[in-house]
Amino acid sequence: MKSLLSTIKISVPEKIFLKDPESSDLGKRIIGHSILLIDEIGFDSFTFKKLGTKIGSNESSIYRYFESKHKLLLYLTSWYWAWIEYQLVFSTSNLPNPTEKLLKAIEVVTRTIKEDNDFLHINEIKLNQIIINEYSKSYLTKEVDSENKEGYFVVYKRLITRLRDMILTINADYKYASSISSTIIEGALHQHFLKEHFTSITDCSETVTPTKFFQELTINAIKS
Repeated sequence: MKSLLSTIKISVPEKIFLKDPESSDLGKRIIGHSILLIDEIGFDSFTFKKLGTKIGSNESSIYRYFESKHKLLLYLTSWYWAWIEYQLVFSTSNLPNPTEKLLKAIEVVTRTIKEDNDFLHINEIKLNQIIINEYSKSYLTKEVDSENKEGYFVVYKRLITRLRDMILTINADYKYASSISSTIIEGALHQHFLKEHFTSITDCSETVTPTKFFQELTINAIKS
């Protein structure tokens, strides 16, 4: 999978950015350092001025790539979900058993993230922390409906659809395939957050992973 992923460009909806950051060294530095800075100070405190200071570039140069920090967050989250999707596809493509395939897919979308050396300018571990802590800020906005129509969330929705289709392959009569698929992905982020910050209200721990929880939850839910 590593060698295959290294030849694939992670695709993000083009309307999110003004200039593709993957097309230049500056663009890649904007992405790489924005991840480090948002992880360090949080999205609310993050500004293009602070990012410009970090990368030694004018604030105006960042605006050539993204019209706002909201669009930058949309880019980071879309990149993350596309990266997860590629892992899911490659990890499950050779699994003929539908249940085994679904369990592996749930593992991919819920597990603790490890850094991927195929994308040297992106720290996937820190990006995952941003997704856990900040992802909801990308869609809990007044503009969510218009941005959805523009296709900004297409990768995220496609990932949920993949899980849904795997569930329906096992049980075509299960009525809540979309709901449980979105719950797996959103719930995993929440359980990782609780495991780190509110341990008294989750059963997830160092020994009980969100993966184990959602695998058991899903299989029990979709039984005929």
